[in-house]
Amino acid sequence: MTGTQLWALLPLLLATGAIVATMLAIAIYRHHRFCASVTVVGMNFALLAVAYDIFFGGNQTVVVTGLMTIDAAARLGMGLVLVTSLGVLTLCHAYFEGYKKNREEVYLLIGLGTLGALTLACATHAATLLVGIELLTLPMIGGVAYAMNERRSIEGGIKYLILSAGASAALFFGVALIYAQVGALDIASLSKALAVASVDQPLVLAGAAMMLAGLGFKLSLVPFHQWTPDVYEAAPTPITAFLATVSKLGVFIIVLRLFHYGSSPVSPVILTAVVGLSLASMLVGSLLALRQNNLKRLLAYSSIAHFGYLSIVLVVPGDDALRAAGVYLATYLVTSLGVFGVMALVSSPMGERDAEHIDDYRGLFWRRPYLTSILTAMMLSLAGIPLTAGFIGKFAIIAAGVGDAQWLLVGALIVSSAISIYYYLRIVAALFAAVAQGSERVTESLGWAQSFGGFMLLFAMIVMLYLGVYPQPLYLLSGQLAVH
Repeated sequence: MTGTQLWALLPLLLATGAIVATMLAIAIYRHHRFCASVTVVGMNFALLAVAYDIFFGGNQTVVVTGLMTIDAAARLGMGLVLVTSLGVLTLCHAYFEGYKKNREEVYLLIGLGTLGALTLACATHAATLLVGIELLTLPMIGGVAYAMNERRSIEGGIKYLILSAGASAALFFGVALIYAQVGALDIASLSKALAVASVDQPLVLAGAAMMLAGLGFKLSLVPFHQWTPDVYEAAPTPITAFLATVSKLGVFIIVLRLFHYGSSPVSPVILTAVVGLSLASMLVGSLLALRQNNLKRLLAYSSIAHFGYLSIVLVVPGDDALRAAGVYLATYLVTSLGVFGVMALVSSPMGERDAEHIDDYRGLFWRRPYLTSILTAMMLSLAGIPLTAGFIGKFAIIAAGVGDAQWLLVGALIVSSAISIYYYLRIVAALFAAVAQGSERVTESLGWAQSFGGFMLLFAMIVMLYLGVYPQPLYLLSGQLAVH
């Protein structure tokens, strides 16, 4: 292996080193703050390596054997993964301060999941796809079931294990069927197979359908979404944040490679199926969210709708769709991290249950004005209100859909977004609801651990508003997602 290849792999090596260091820290000196610091420092070094390559390294494409390629798209994906993971790790420190059992292993689980997402960002072979998806999924099963004293947490972990195993089996059996036809397992060959899938090639068509089902499960697309609200509700809030952001980001990057790898468009049969999944996800996600009083379940259905919006870029060919995908992913990640971050800080230190019902947030402004202002801004962004990052993300997707005359999908996006305004503003209204006389204003106090989470959320809100007002740098950076 050459020096250039080792340098290109440096972010993954540093992330792996952070995981090993966390394991040693747990074994040698079990201390919550120390173990959290070891993981965060290691992931920060990995992020610095990615940032250097993006801004100063020339963004050259480096092929690391036939399994991984470090190109501009991989670096951008790794950067988004690491930034979001660091945000989740910051929330974990405050959230798990009150946990009475061992807390340090959660950083190991999140580190392993992050490494899986980094692997997917660079994957150019089905073997790397397998390793990345399992490395991303298996630690999160433990993460969902981390609160072992809660029955629903164990139930959620078992449910996620069984359903995720079924989805992975479908995905890789589909890869095997395509391999039986084309005799290759690299992503380029799989992408070409998707381009020619038809009834004349039953093995390829069946394999493509099974791959679509497996990946649709990972992205919570309808009708493969049933696990999402139950698992989101059962998991500790920082783990829910990881599932909603990093897990889906890693999988969507590899989906982009499959659908946009070469110049050949994907088969009309596959595109029709994707259009159906996208339409169902947008409408079903938004309509089911209307009925929810549990904020975690509401956000679960909301994420289903959001990845329905994002699936439009899989149907639209060309670099404009890839640029729109990058913009939407960045705006969704910063906004979702802000929402779940506020939930984590309101719920911390970890008690008998999270603050997850809308009634728990009624009148929150009078108790926690700082966190309420952040949550309000993030909800407006999820709703796509102008001057927020969410509006820019939806605008980019709509522009891509209009450019390719995907009027059905664009219309469904607009209808779904209109529906979503109701349930997002319903939460905002609850935040400012009147409370009993004499309890209007309570001095907000953040502990040492919560202060870091509070500063991180303030930074996320500033970034969200900045992108909503001046999105040009994000458009330029997202252009790196063009893969050929």
